[in-house]
Amino acid sequence: MSQHFLRNLPLSRFEVDRDHQGREREHLWEELWADPATRILPIFQGTALLAGPGQLALLPVAAVPEGETRVYLGRSTSTTSPEPAGTPVVAVELADARHLAESDWANLRKLGAVLSDRDAGLLTEALAILNWHDSHRFSPRTGEVTVPEKGGWVRRDPISGLEVFPRTDPAIIVGVTDATDRLLLGSNALWEPNRYSLLAGFVEPGESLEAAVLREIHEESGLRITDPVYLGSQPWPFPASLMVGFRARVEDGFTGAATPDGTEILDLRWFTRDELAASLGEILLPGPTSIARAIIEDWFGGPIDDGQA
Repeated sequence: MSQHFLRNLPLSRFEVDRDHQGREREHLWEELWADPATRILPIFQGTALLAGPGQLALLPVAAVPEGETRVYLGRSTSTTSPEPAGTPVVAVELADARHLAESDWANLRKLGAVLSDRDAGLLTEALAILNWHDSHRFSPRTGEVTVPEKGGWVRRDPISGLEVFPRTDPAIIVGVTDATDRLLLGSNALWEPNRYSLLAGFVEPGESLEAAVLREIHEESGLRITDPVYLGSQPWPFPASLMVGFRARVEDGFTGAATPDGTEILDLRWFTRDELAASLGEILLPGPTSIARAIIEDWFGGPIDDGQA
């Protein structure tokens, strides 16, 4: 695992102490709401309020009406942000943002690569946990409406007492190269026809990450690969994934062609570095917030200037 590579993963950055012990305090919300230092990160329909270009707006408690869901994100550890280190931060999902209608809002896909370490960590954490709340409002055991507890990090079934905890779905994403170090890129059926990225897929129950790499690449391309090497991981809260990055190479002596499965992957192309550079006006690459972009640029040998900010 390369520290240089990890620095290129926008959503793996953080300057937040999640304060796990603080979540357990019986009167947590009363204490936070009475603390003048507490700041609110407003979230509305998956977007965050901005204080300026590439900077999240953190508001006093009184400036934000109570939303549908609130989650204690922890305490800032940043020494370079407007708010001092130790500032408690709460994400609030707004039911209505008309009082902030004239403000600027933006989503994480657009903002991720330009936010500070603190703000990238806060927004990624906030979206991941709020997405979980949206999809786990009912008990899997009784069907009753669950009640948020422990600062928004647990939902409890009021009938059975069952505690439901947040879940993360691991997915592998792989930079596959051949014997001449060409990189394999594929076009997904859900994308524009000229968008290409790395092959990826979810880890199945009872499966290791490495086994998932071998299985997914073979399913989507027909290729047999070997030596999957872990690069790093990045949360991807759309809605609840953890993208685990690997490099791998085609098996020595494997003579089969790279053949798209025709359902999920519609086209596959091999690229040398020169061919990829020459194709930038023709194809679209993953955005700078994604781990796919980081893996491609790691193979390429540096940043790729394709006009995406």
